[in-house]
Amino acid sequence: MNTNTPRILVVDDEPDIRHLVGEILADEGYQVSVAQNASEAKAVKTIVTPDLILLDIWMPDADGITLLKEWLAEGRPLCPVVMMSGHGSVETAVEATRLGAYDFLEKPLSMAKLLLIVSRALEASHLQIENAGLKQQLGVDIEPVGKSATVARIKEQLKRLAQHNARVLLIGEAGVGKEMYARYLHNNSGQRDGPFVDVAVGSISPENSAVEFFGKEDASGRVYPGLLERAHKGTLFLGEVAGMDRETQLRLLSALESSSFLRVGGGAPVRVDVRVISSTRVALNEEAKSGRFRQDLYYLLNEVALDIPPLREHSEDVPGLLSFYIDYFVNHEKLSFRRFSMAAQNFLRNYSWRGNVRELKNLVQRLMILGAGEDIELDEVKAALGGVVSDTLMLVSVPEFFNLPLKEARDQFEKAYLEYHFEKTGGSVAKLSSVVGMERTHLYRKLHSLNIKL
Repeated sequence: MNTNTPRILVVDDEPDIRHLVGEILADEGYQVSVAQNASEAKAVKTIVTPDLILLDIWMPDADGITLLKEWLAEGRPLCPVVMMSGHGSVETAVEATRLGAYDFLEKPLSMAKLLLIVSRALEASHLQIENAGLKQQLGVDIEPVGKSATVARIKEQLKRLAQHNARVLLIGEAGVGKEMYARYLHNNSGQRDGPFVDVAVGSISPENSAVEFFGKEDASGRVYPGLLERAHKGTLFLGEVAGMDRETQLRLLSALESSSFLRVGGGAPVRVDVRVISSTRVALNEEAKSGRFRQDLYYLLNEVALDIPPLREHSEDVPGLLSFYIDYFVNHEKLSFRRFSMAAQNFLRNYSWRGNVRELKNLVQRLMILGAGEDIELDEVKAALGGVVSDTLMLVSVPEFFNLPLKEARDQFEKAYLEYHFEKTGGSVAKLSSVVGMERTHLYRKLHSLNIKL
């Protein structure tokens, strides 16, 4: 017998049911064990470690609901449990699913429905196990890469924010790693053991948003949890929140203000404890001023805003990122090891990285898959970048403020210059004064006029 074949435990006090269901499931290729009562079920479960349990509610020694509660109280992960009853009622089904049963089947059993639910329950269990493993891996691996003052400052700010429950808005260009920073915040917070639910809000259609966010209950009482419910005791990350339609904005505003909502088709309010982190690549304050985004929701999500700078503003991290993604693809995709030559690294440090870290990751992957030889030379890098290079180098050599009137260009240069040295001196005005050769009183005035926060 294949050890990967799913194991199913059938618990029912009626011999005919045990025999019929067991025979059908065996014909479908499953390993089947049976038990005629609660005490026998407990013994068999310990021996076979089933992947799914079909559990009758009415049995002579203890009912199925009591047995389900007992298993859940053990505190160990429990495989999906599908309840069966010849005296079905909505109340019983609701009670079973509320406790954690995957689904509810009424007798006489429909064999087609039985096989469908068994298949779905096993698939859901498999995905849950995969996600748990991925979550554990992410919890270990998510660490912003870079030794620059920029990355160190962001990590320190996120660690401080993680100690509080303020809603955070991450602002930055596409590809800077806003989701990765959100995961880093989550992994350093009190919710680290809870779920991290990531949603691209722009991909949710207005007509489906209520079900997506709040879930639904069908006529039989079966519950389909939504995003907020799945993120309970954890973090909900709303990616590129500016893409949310107005109707969804209103629904989400109401739920976040009250920390509760009604499922679609449900009558009882569901309370949740969720940390919300949002991201945007556009100026959300401008979207709110123009009326394209609700101001009340903007203020709700923007309790603390954190800017994630583009890669070109901390290009000293490029060599470290190149090395990190080489190791990543060697370990995760079993690609052959390659290394960037010093000339290639220096060239890429001066590249503008319009797609930021995402573009860098894609470049490394492309060079490792399509290239040959251990060394990645400058010519190969230029060829991989294609026609982007000439435009990019021009962007690097001619800053954007060169196209502005002199006063505005000077202000932009001075701000960038002072911020650069301010960061290098660790935020010390005294050291900054010495480095830039400006008397401290004048320097304070200059920092204030350029809106550089101390």
